Amino acid sequence: MIDARNIYRKVTRKIFDFSPEQEQNILAIVWLYRGETGRYLDLVAGYCQRMLAEGAACVRATGGSPLPDFIGALTTLRGAVEPFLKTLAKDAPHDVRATGGSPQQELDDAIPLFKADVDSFRKTVSEQQAAWGQQKTTNGELKKAVDHLATLAETSRDLVKQTDLLYKLACRLIETCENECNARDSDAWAGRDITRARKAADEARALAVEQLKQVRYFWKQAHWLTERFPEAKLRDVEGLVKLVDRAEIEANDWSLTPGRYVGVAPEEEDEDFDFEEALRDIHVELEDLNAEAVQLAATIKKNFEELGV
Repeated sequence: MIDARNIYRKVTRKIFDFSPEQEQNILAIVWLYRGETGRYLDLVAGYCQRMLAEGAACVRATGGSPLPDFIGALTTLRGAVEPFLKTLAKDAPHDVRATGGSPQQELDDAIPLFKADVDSFRKTVSEQQAAWGQQKTTNGELKKAVDHLATLAETSRDLVKQTDLLYKLACRLIETCENECNARDSDAWAGRDITRARKAADEARALAVEQLKQVRYFWKQAHWLTERFPEAKLRDVEGLVKLVDRAEIEANDWSLTPGRYVGVAPEEEDEDFDFEEALRDIHVELEDLNAEAVQLAATIKKNFEELGV
C-alpha cells in the first residue's frame, strides 16, 4: 500500500499536483517492490548528476550565467549610484558613505564576500563533477555520495540567501539616498538609469535564485529516496508505504484505503519555507479575490436591474 497524500507540490491556493520527480519517486517504490533495484539506483544517480549539472549552470563560463550575471547587474546598479555618493560630504547628516554600518559600507563589504563564495561554489562543483566520473553506482557508494553532496546543497541555499540580501542592501542604499539625502533634487542622481539598473538587478536576482534552488531540489529528491530506503530494498515507511498481505486486508474488512495500513507520516519542518514569498503569494491571491468580488457584485447589480428590483 502506498499513501501519496503527503507527496505534492503546491501550484495555486487550490491546486496541488505531483512534480515529475515526485512521480518518479513513487514509481521507484514500485520498482523496489518488483525487485528492480537497478532502476532505483539509476534514478538516485541521475538526481546526483542533475544536481551537479544545475550547479554548473549557475556559474557556466559561456551563455547565460545566472550568478555572474547577477553580480554584473548589481555592479552596474552600484555604479549608477556612485556619482551621487561622491557629492556627499563624509560628515553630512544621514551619511550613507560613513563607515560602520552605513548602507554603502554594508553593500561594499558584502559584494566581495559574495564573489568569493561564488568562486568557491564554482570550484566545488567542478571538483565534484570531475570526481563523479569515477563514482561507483552500488547502493552503498551512492548513499555516501548523496550524503557527501549535502554540503554543496546547503551552500546553494546559503547563496540564495546572500543573493536576496545583496539586492535588499542595494535597494536600501537607493532608498536612503532618496529619502534622507534628497537625491532626486541632485543633478548627479540619474533616476532613470538607476530605476532601469534596479529592475535589471532584480530580474537577474530572480534568475540566479531559481537556478540555485534547482541544485538543492535535485539533491533532496535523491536524499528522499536514500533516507527512506537506505538498503535499496522495499521496507515499511510510516505514513508512506507498507507491504500488506490478503489476511491483513481481510482483517480490515477488505478496505483498500492506504491510510489504514501505512499509518500517519511524522510532521516534517519545511526548511525551504520563504515567509516573504508566502506573503507575496497571499497578497496576489487577495487581489484576485477582490477583483472577483467586484466583478461578482457588478453582475448581481446588473441582474437586479434587469429584474427591476
